[in-house]
Amino acid sequence: MTFLAPPPFSLSVSARGVSYLFDIQVKTFNPVYDGEDVIAQARTGTGKTFSFAIPLVEKLQKDSMEMSRGRAPKVLVLTPTRELAIQVSKDFRDIIKRLSIACFYGGSSYNPQLDAIRNGIDILVGTPGRIKDHLQNHKLVLSKLKHVVLDEVDQMLDMGFAEQVEEILATSYNKDSGTNPQTLLFSATCPPWVYEVAKKYMRPGCRHVDLIGKKTQKAATTVEVSVLCCWRSRAAVLGDVIQVYSGSHGRTIVFCETKKEANELSMNASIKQSAQSLHGDIPQKQRETTLKGFRNGTFEVLVATNVAARGLDIPEVDLVVQCSPPKDVESYIHRSGRTGRAGRTGVCICFYQRKEEEQLRYVENRAGITFRRVGVPTANEIIKSSSKDAVRFLDSVPVTAISYFKASAEKLIEERGAVDALAAALAHISGATSLEQRSLLNSDAGYTTLQLVCSQEMHNLGYAWRTVKEQLGEQMENHIHRMTFLKGKTVCTHMICRLMRCCFFFSSALKTYLLTLPPFWSVRAYQSSL
Repeated sequence: MTFLAPPPFSLSVSARGVSYLFDIQVKTFNPVYDGEDVIAQARTGTGKTFSFAIPLVEKLQKDSMEMSRGRAPKVLVLTPTRELAIQVSKDFRDIIKRLSIACFYGGSSYNPQLDAIRNGIDILVGTPGRIKDHLQNHKLVLSKLKHVVLDEVDQMLDMGFAEQVEEILATSYNKDSGTNPQTLLFSATCPPWVYEVAKKYMRPGCRHVDLIGKKTQKAATTVEVSVLCCWRSRAAVLGDVIQVYSGSHGRTIVFCETKKEANELSMNASIKQSAQSLHGDIPQKQRETTLKGFRNGTFEVLVATNVAARGLDIPEVDLVVQCSPPKDVESYIHRSGRTGRAGRTGVCICFYQRKEEEQLRYVENRAGITFRRVGVPTANEIIKSSSKDAVRFLDSVPVTAISYFKASAEKLIEERGAVDALAAALAHISGATSLEQRSLLNSDAGYTTLQLVCSQEMHNLGYAWRTVKEQLGEQMENHIHRMTFLKGKTVCTHMICRLMRCCFFFSSALKTYLLTLPPFWSVRAYQSSL
């Protein structure tokens, strides 16, 4: 739901082209503006940064501000990552008129930050590590803070940051004092322990704004899809998934658990689109350049660790891929929230292995979502998507350039025919000159999925095993793996036959006859998702 921006602050956000506010921004404006302590929780991509930025800026600009050189900051915003600090400071800059804002984070030079302190700061945004450095060096004074914001509060008060945050705020907070700064805590995920830890900073009777509450779905409103993918095939399957769900012109973020994996996948030839990696080992300047390039469309695929999971507002991300189910549901919620932002639609795909099925169900239950289980993209789906991209590439060719190739085109049509010549050109343009058939069940290359159908009900898998061995020979037993049942009451087995290079399903649903199987058996080959 969106609301028309009321007159008191519509001018301050007009620079961003904002005419309407999201629900969280409307519900938090008055409490924040009136100086109340607030704990706010809302789904990712719903505008939480503006929820505290707009009322704080309005309040500061309305009050008579001290503009002396060397003045101490009135507002402190702490974020868990450098990238989020940069983005939050940019959001503030977009709506301020005469206030001074500074952004302090690790990996950047100290000198510009010291210059900012000497000149005077009204709003300070930063990461705990760098701000703590300035405090310990007695360069920064936080004793005059009026407003403190902890963005992504569940991470800021967790074990990794809690001690640093406490040291930073110790100079501004006095126990049982009514003069403590206004405290604002924002996040998409607020586990119960956050409320307990936050009590040391919050005044009694603080305002709770929870737009998720007991609602079942806690993740962003995206399309949730899961793909069974064995580890050795993940790079090749990833390339196919990006092509089918995002194409050559869409934006994709791929989340990995390790920096090494991010580097390897970003350079893998299976990803036809331009890709770059983003993780903690990359120098800060390069990280900023990478994010800027991704936002501007310089490249289409960003392969990242959790450093890109929180808070970053990258517009029009079509697809998010998680290479494995995350260990905690909060990580899934924040990662999936990189798409489907500001009311847009998006797709989030999670790869999993059979041993991770329990973890996948855990994420479903805790996040209040239901994954749509699908097979890996098929050759037909890849060709359809690639052809669509190739046609778009043709549309971008200038008319003046076409004239230079007309003679060659006429010769090619004469030799090969118009349809064959154009089809070959489209295949080459799209990069889809060679496609591997994959098992729809576990993504192994070179296999075709088959469904073996029985018109008689099977009560156990032994019946299926016995029939296959009788018809195809005892030696087939060594090449068949992982029998299972289809959803519902139909019986299914999954077998990978190395000699026949195929996969099988067994079901009691249909009647078709093939090979020398008994009349109550049939086989069907699948070329698309089941």
